[in-house]
Amino acid sequence: MFEGTYTALVTPFTASGAVDYGRLRDLVRRQIEAGVDGLVPVGTTGESPTLDMDEHRRVIEAVAEAARGRAKVIAGTGANSTAEAIELTRFAIEVGVDATLQVTPYYNKPNQAGLVKHFTAVADLGLPVVLYNVPGRTAREIEVATVAELARHPKILVIKEAGGSVERVSRIRAACGITILSGDDPLTLPMMVCGAAGVISVASNIAPGPVAEMVRAARDNDWIRARALHDRLFPLFTGMFLDTNPIPVKAAMAMAGLIEEAYRLPLCPMAPGPRETLRRTLAALGLVQA
Repeated sequence: MFEGTYTALVTPFTASGAVDYGRLRDLVRRQIEAGVDGLVPVGTTGESPTLDMDEHRRVIEAVAEAARGRAKVIAGTGANSTAEAIELTRFAIEVGVDATLQVTPYYNKPNQAGLVKHFTAVADLGLPVVLYNVPGRTAREIEVATVAELARHPKILVIKEAGGSVERVSRIRAACGITILSGDDPLTLPMMVCGAAGVISVASNIAPGPVAEMVRAARDNDWIRARALHDRLFPLFTGMFLDTNPIPVKAAMAMAGLIEEAYRLPLCPMAPGPRETLRRTLAALGLVQA
């Protein structure tokens, strides 16, 4: 059900710091017209930690309405509180999304038994669940044995792997049949060689068509074409992490005239050096004027 290219959407803000729902809907339309398979609002790239609960709900609802069944919507409704994750997921069900992205609970560092209980409680609501393994942000990895245990639940269907390990793709595939999506743009092609089914991408915010094309080539086993696209896009993939995500991608989108370059503290704009490196990368790919 969940294969291909899914864009981890930024949350555009106005210059005053409010959520720009008009720009958000424009971004959804642009993504769909470029051929992505789905959209992931209010994840890490969507600055979920600094959205209040009402904004969180409204962003999910706006994306679901703008997509209107033309692309799948995987709503970021995870939290380090199981009760909060359940509350947000219930809302996502009401507005008709296709799945929920559930990040590993962060800061409170639950053990593996706690992770099983947490993800199971959300999955029991009936909405398909995409597990989100990102130990660099959560200080806790979903162990492969835990993934296999969770995959027995009929609604836990996918895992987003953002731990920087291609090896985990093979280990997870050996343990269970859960669908694997890369959570790291530079590792999308290597992970797909090992059996991943696509990507939840940051770079596709600025270059949705080329990223989707690379993933389609890999899914069609056209590895020569996929590798050529990977090589071309690799500077962009690495450029998205010249600073903390989503700072570089929002800077890139602002350079392209797609959004205001606005963040919420504690995130702030890039330093001049990395910004110029990013601008040159975008210009070389024809994404902004040289």
